[in-house]
Amino acid sequence: MENAKSTNTTKMLVLSALFTAIVAVCAQVSIPIGPVPFTLQVLAIFLASLILPPKYAFLSLLVYDLLGAVGVPVFAGFTGGLSKFAGPTGGYLMAFPIAAFVTSYINAKKPIKNEAANASVALISGLAIIYVFGFLYLSWAAHMTLKKAFAAGVLPFIIPDIIKLAIAYLIARAVKSRKVLNIA
Repeated sequence: MENAKSTNTTKMLVLSALFTAIVAVCAQVSIPIGPVPFTLQVLAIFLASLILPPKYAFLSLLVYDLLGAVGVPVFAGFTGGLSKFAGPTGGYLMAFPIAAFVTSYINAKKPIKNEAANASVALISGLAIIYVFGFLYLSWAAHMTLKKAFAAGVLPFIIPDIIKLAIAYLIARAVKSRKVLNIA
């Protein structure tokens, strides 16, 4: 029994590392459109959140942030360093682990019995966390009004992010239904 628990922990740590890498790769699909670039990070973050248990989803994104903080070029545009946390996108980066945990937690607890509705609530809650942290911090870091920060850091992303959430849900559902990763 102890060996099975150890094997599962090892598996979850490996999957967490894999999702850290997936987020880093998706961050490089980046289109600068203002102070906040368009990336595929949200897709990868929420894919991790729907597949990993809450503490491992959090860990995956925390490691991503820590790698970037120490200078590994995992952030958009192959950048890294603590300065990214002080810049306009710092709030989004800080929100990633929290959003991953909350999304995974809600999805795992299944407050709504309908799978798609439950995942939708989880995903939208996580995205709201990223948006709120992100645009409030953007307002402060870029010396913008809240209205301008919202217009630059949230509005252009709503439709593309909802599409990314739907894609993440469909991929996670396919992975889980095929038991590709053998996650309970």
